[in-house]
Amino acid sequence: MPSDAAPVVYLRKRRAQPFLNRHPWVFAGAIQRIDGEPADGDEVIVRSDDGHFVALGLFNAQSNIRVRLYSWHEDQPIDESLLRQRIDDAVTLRDGLFDTEQNSACRLIFSEADGLSGLTVDRYSDWLLVQLTSLALATRSDLLFDLLEERCQPRGIWLRTEKGIRKLEGLEQSDGLIRGEEPPRPLHMRENGLMFLVDVAEGQKTGSYLDQRDNRRAAAAYVRGGQVLDLFCYAGGFGITAAKLGNAQSVVCVDSSEPALETARQNAAENGVGDRVEFVRSDVFRFLEAAVENDQQFDTVILDPPKLARHQKGVDSALRGYRSLNELAAQVVRPGGTLVTCSCSGQVGRAEFQAVLARVSTTLDRPIQILEVRGHAPDHPVSPNCPENEYLKCLICRIV
Repeated sequence: MPSDAAPVVYLRKRRAQPFLNRHPWVFAGAIQRIDGEPADGDEVIVRSDDGHFVALGLFNAQSNIRVRLYSWHEDQPIDESLLRQRIDDAVTLRDGLFDTEQNSACRLIFSEADGLSGLTVDRYSDWLLVQLTSLALATRSDLLFDLLEERCQPRGIWLRTEKGIRKLEGLEQSDGLIRGEEPPRPLHMRENGLMFLVDVAEGQKTGSYLDQRDNRRAAAAYVRGGQVLDLFCYAGGFGITAAKLGNAQSVVCVDSSEPALETARQNAAENGVGDRVEFVRSDVFRFLEAAVENDQQFDTVILDPPKLARHQKGVDSALRGYRSLNELAAQVVRPGGTLVTCSCSGQVGRAEFQAVLARVSTTLDRPIQILEVRGHAPDHPVSPNCPENEYLKCLICRIV
């Protein structure tokens, strides 16, 4: 139980309900006053305006998320016992999800979904890649690393820093080795039985887009030996899986990054499909415009762009971008072919994203049938108390 002298954060009138429903983010605008002088990282008691207990959280005056909540029981402080239990629960879930002969990498801890807001951990074989996006948890980083070592016995722990975190949290940290041995570069990762090279030190996210693992396998099931176009291909995950598991006749992988394409070429060779996969360095919009102009068509088009909206104010622009991309992509899908279209912008809801396809269907006068509505893989669970952590949309569609 926190000390009677612990600082108390009082919420504004009628602002307690989301937090009673266990939403973990208390923004500055929800706070009426603070009794005491908490330092950044200190545990605080959160109470309603009339003094009723709501939760225990960690304070950060430098963040617009002024308090992150971790305990809704007054007798359950945010201590080593709580952190050990949350980490153990998270790892136990993942241990039961995968055949490690088929998949050697997974998201081990997914922040809010695992009750550890601000902590993300990915496991690549015997290495852990950690992202700390909460200053308050970062003040407990040594304890967290101790607990991760105790539970997972990794060969090494490497810290990855999310872009813009200093501005958001006042958190200064640098990428690098925290414990044990450095991971090999590149590191070999198995996914759906295929082998991929991953740069866990400098690659996107923590080296790979693990959230799309199951979607890559699902998309491959619709290929059935056809011609595939993989746009924003990065290291070739969708396209190479389509070639290997979907027996694609041919695959064209397009990305603007030459280092990503070089990794993709190596991945195609690793999986014995290099002779069926072509790699094109190009801006995707320009590639699609040229393909439409030249009446180029494919049986399956996969569209997995980077995040187009990072904040609410960017949603309208993102929706215009998604509409333009999907309109161009749909035009190069053969009648009766498949469009696999994705959005990783958490600010764009599933209904809004599906509405984009409705507009595309109307504009092109081509019926679109959504065959599967998919999200992240199960090692990226969604907390119903914090719907903001449901960010990935993947729609597998037939275009008539």
